[in-house]
Amino acid sequence: MQIEILAIGRARAGPERELYQTYAHRIRWTLALRELEEKRRLPPAELKAREGALLLEALPRDAAVVALDETGKELSSAQFAKQLGRWRDDGRATVAFVIGGADGLTGEVRDRADLLLSLGRQTWPHMLVRAMLAEQIYRAQQILAGHPYHRG
Repeated sequence: MQIEILAIGRARAGPERELYQTYAHRIRWTLALRELEEKRRLPPAELKAREGALLLEALPRDAAVVALDETGKELSSAQFAKQLGRWRDDGRATVAFVIGGADGLTGEVRDRADLLLSLGRQTWPHMLVRAMLAEQIYRAQQILAGHPYHRG
């Protein structure tokens, strides 16, 4: 299975990027992080629309799409793993995770998603979300493999 993370913004050197890389290197599935950025200074509504267009253009064809959104479902790690396993077993070659910009995702991006996923009701820095997502993907991989990493 191929995992793609499409994220608005570029990660700078620092602990968040290092933490993301720690978990990304442990994932055996093919993993790609694609950072997308609109460099023009635009009014917030236009910027959000442009970021949405960038995300939609970058989505792999036929991918299962998971949009990280505060209005999404909160899944346990086991439920998350089960969903990834279902897509894998159904022959979905690619799962694409979408992380929007500071103003969130457009309705078009949310509508394209197969799953709206929330990492909780709190607001998280977007660079930290990448690390949290990578850890949960790694954890899901280990749950599906029957590895004792997940003891929940």
